[in-house]
Amino acid sequence: MEKLKILVINGPNLNMLGKREPEIYGKDTLESIEKETTSWAQSNSVGLVWFQSNIEGEIVTRIQQACDESFDGIIINPGGYSHTSVAILDSLKLFPKPIIEVHISNTNKREEFRNVKITAQASTSVLEGFGKKGYILAIQSFL
Repeated sequence: MEKLKILVINGPNLNMLGKREPEIYGKDTLESIEKETTSWAQSNSVGLVWFQSNIEGEIVTRIQQACDESFDGIIINPGGYSHTSVAILDSLKLFPKPIIEVHISNTNKREEFRNVKITAQASTSVLEGFGKKGYILAIQSFL
């Protein structure tokens, strides 16, 4: 029986993990990260629902839908939208439960524009620089 149900949202270009800048993001694909993370979550009685989109409006709509669903929290890797999307920020502010923002890389060690994370303003906490393990660390924080 699942104790927790968490929505995991991945933003633009995360569908290209394993191909896109592997020196920064690693060689794992989003599919392999999803499989590994889901396996770990299931062994800890956590149910995950995964969603990925390159389209800002689809991410906003999915967050709005989550407000009316039985999720205990959201894990979001907004990708590049973290630095630019007031729309995603506003939709996250609607969600009444914990939100953990995850970044595979340590954005503070990258280009200066990546130091500002607009969406983090709605997040309970931010995990970054842990690679794919950031997703499991986020789940552990819910437990």
